[in-house]
Parts: sequence; C-alpha cells; structure tokens
Amino acid sequence: MSLSQHYDSNNNTLVIAIKDKFDFNLVQDFRSAYADIHPDTKNVEVDLREASYMDSSALGMLLNMHKALKDQVTEISISNANAQLKKILQISRFDKKFTID
Repeated sequence: MSLSQHYDSNNNTLVIAIKDKFDFNLVQDFRSAYADIHPDTKNVEVDLREASYMDSSALGMLLNMHKALKDQVTEISISNANAQLKKILQISRFDKKFTID
C-alpha cells in the first residue's frame, strides 16, 4: 500500500503518510484514512516525505479532505513535500487552505 496512517496522541494529530505516487489509485484509501478520525484529533498532517509524484486527483483528494474536516480540526498541514510537489501546491494556491512546510 502506498499510504499509511497513525494517530499521534501526544499532539492529537492524525498523520497520513503517502509513499511513491499520490494519484487516483489512492482515492479510496485516502478517504478511508480520515473517515473515522479519533475524537480528540486537533490536527491532520499529510506527510509527503516519501512521495515522488502528485497529480490533479491528489489535489482533489486534499480539497475533499479539507471540506470534510475543516469544522472538526484546527489545522490541516502538508509536510515534507519535495521541491517539485511544493511548487505544484503553491501554483495551485493550496497555501491558502493548508499549512505547507
């Protein structure tokens, strides 16, 4: 699987880690990763440390997640994106909806 998740109880953060390609093949797995979040979750982090590729469907998945969780969590962040992925996120103006680091 190209996606894993874990709940960090110290920071009340759901971490969704993407590996290799963040594309249409992950739609169901990505949606399932945040569908039943822990009730104490304050933050959601999408970790792209091991992602090498992102397409427009990945952007759509991120927007759908934001729409679904915006009233439940304090912050949704995208972390550890390589330069190419960060550029895609900036061009798409995702820095207006997500914290990107």
